[in-house]
Amino acid sequence: QVQLVESGGGLVQAGGSLRLSCAASGGTVSRFTMGWFRQAPGKEREFVAAISWSGTITVYGDSVKGRFTIPRDVTKNTVYLQMDSLKHEDTAVYYCAGDTRPFYTGSDYSRLGRYEYWGQGTQVTVSS
Repeated sequence: QVQLVESGGGLVQAGGSLRLSCAASGGTVSRFTMGWFRQAPGKEREFVAAISWSGTITVYGDSVKGRFTIPRDVTKNTVYLQMDSLKHEDTAVYYCAGDTRPFYTGSDYSRLGRYEYWGQGTQVTVSS
């Protein structure tokens, strides 16, 4: 059973930076596609970023391109979401997600249904 635990959320001023962490257990991130999604109050869950099992492909939602990155550290079995130039509209609960089909190469990175494991979420609040 794969477990994903997010950390690093908090309150930050607009223009600031924050790094979220997603620690995986019960599986190896170097074999899985990992993603980040977010959900603001009253809105649907939105795709933020994903990284392929090989680490060679990264995909970003349009609203975060150029500001967020999704690095990983396979030695720590952890995926990160580096968020820079934060805006008030980035305020949301951020979720880590895992597609644990080993070495799966499908290109539907932004599809929620692709991911079968989810973390509990971590709140990010950006003050304007």
